[in-house]
Amino acid sequence: MSEHGGSHLTRVSAPEGVSPGTGYNHVVWGTGRFVAVSGQCAFDEKGEVVGEGDPAAQARQVFENLRRCLAAAGAGFDDVVKLTYFVTDVAHLPAVREARDAVIPADRLPASSAVQVAALFRPELLLEIEAFAVLPG
Repeated sequence: MSEHGGSHLTRVSAPEGVSPGTGYNHVVWGTGRFVAVSGQCAFDEKGEVVGEGDPAAQARQVFENLRRCLAAAGAGFDDVVKLTYFVTDVAHLPAVREARDAVIPADRLPASSAVQVAALFRPELLLEIEAFAVLPG
């Protein structure tokens, strides 16, 4: 169990009897105000798809959209306790992790789930990511 940098969140990478996760923490908790961010896709400010056919470009745009949504609630990536990745192909996960690692330090990784889906609501979209965050009370 660890708390990092006086954070209001506690992260547990491997509860007793559970194999450590690779690139995520199994458990994250905190006290304060809960923030839910709807699944974000690779749309720019005009609603145009960014990076059609390019999972890395789409992942970068999605994390930028998540950053903006979190900021609207007064939150940042340090406050994120859970990310859920919806990908049309699990082969896109390395690109998602690279984009995530560019904005979330390794010692502050949230809990996460990754789900391969048959399709998203538009055929050119390769991934969608939702976030849950907890702000200090």
